[in-house]
Amino acid sequence: MTRCTAIVDIGKTNAKLLLSDQADGRVVWSAEHPACRPPPRPGVPCRELDVAGIETWLRSALAAAASVAPIACIVPIAHGAALVVIAADGSVLAAPDYEDEAFDTHRDAYALLRDPYHESYSPSLPLGLNLGRQLFHLEREAPALMETAGAILLWPQYWAWRLCGVAASELTSLGSHSDLWRPREGGFSSLARSRGWAKLLPPLRRANEILSQVRPEVAAACGLSPHCAVLCGMHDSSASFHATRGFAETVISSGTWTIIMTRATSFDRLVEARDMLANVDIGGTPVAVARAMGGREYAAVAGEAAPAPTPAALAAVIERGALALPSFAPAGPFHGQRGMITGAEALDPPGRAALATLYVALLADEMLRALDAHGPVVVDGPLAANPLFAPVLQALHPDGAVHRSRSRDGVVSAANALALGQPAFAPEPVAPLAIPGLDDYRRAWRARTAAAGAR
Repeated sequence: MTRCTAIVDIGKTNAKLLLSDQADGRVVWSAEHPACRPPPRPGVPCRELDVAGIETWLRSALAAAASVAPIACIVPIAHGAALVVIAADGSVLAAPDYEDEAFDTHRDAYALLRDPYHESYSPSLPLGLNLGRQLFHLEREAPALMETAGAILLWPQYWAWRLCGVAASELTSLGSHSDLWRPREGGFSSLARSRGWAKLLPPLRRANEILSQVRPEVAAACGLSPHCAVLCGMHDSSASFHATRGFAETVISSGTWTIIMTRATSFDRLVEARDMLANVDIGGTPVAVARAMGGREYAAVAGEAAPAPTPAALAAVIERGALALPSFAPAGPFHGQRGMITGAEALDPPGRAALATLYVALLADEMLRALDAHGPVVVDGPLAANPLFAPVLQALHPDGAVHRSRSRDGVVSAANALALGQPAFAPEPVAPLAIPGLDDYRRAWRARTAAAGAR
């Protein structure tokens, strides 16, 4: 077995560890850990991410992985809107979970402090989806905690630090609707500077930089080589975008979130109220974004553990006129509207899955149109594994050739690109699905969605 890259992929729903063969990019081993909610801790005024539980699992998984193949390096990749506040001694003071409603407590006071949207390109989001709101909440509700803060670590770099002991910050996480960064200027926001948060963020390092080798105690506990390198790592959706560099200007990264990132648009098209924003790539270049919680939306329509949709089931959805109308999650272009399903009473499980697939494809089409994205589009993540999503999207969006990631997991390609310095992306072209009545269905869906938004 050749040497492998270990990819630590911390998603909002699941954490994964994947071993990718550095010779050919194949995933040769993987393990998964579902997200858990830890018990509340005294003095922490919000729900938290399961830092301790993930670390216990990760060490065990690394030990199992090291018995399969030699690990040359570890690349941490994690979801956005997450940070860990640590004390000077390295203990965790707070690891906020952005889905806690407590972060809305000081919404109005916080809104007065934020940088203008056209400077931060970070929309005002609900709950704790802006990192600044999380930090402001901690300041208001637990001032003593924040006074003892030694550093603020972004979520991928927290795991890099736990593995190698070097604290760093990185642009793709810092620039993801955080309120802490001005992407076009390439510097901290006025908010981050005035509150003193910028000084608590460690020095910036590139996502592909080696921070150090693994800590000796981690190497000993997990059976890793003491020479195993730990890279700085990056934001997960930005990783999917990075994996396609040189091939496509537009990427649809999927999972809990469906995030469309593109360079093929003007920033004048970004509209705060439609959950559009600017992220940055690993070099700090701004990237236009539109997004929705597609994974949550899909599950709400299809149900948990839904079967794969079929063309026959999709045809039945359109024939019956069954509609899923946004929104079933607190984000996206129609956030604030209440989701509704009509005409679906007689649909069987594959029919509900087909309805959910069509619904998320319509959301993606709306976001592509809002971005005015042209040219090749790459679908990555779980939606790439859905047999109908990409063909339906191609039928809805003929302006750009739709491809899907063969690996079905852009973080693997991105991690190999970061670790090896070369792209490892192999797109698969998709033919449009011939769907009688699709155009009429889309017109009806848009009309009903617009009417619901006007109420």
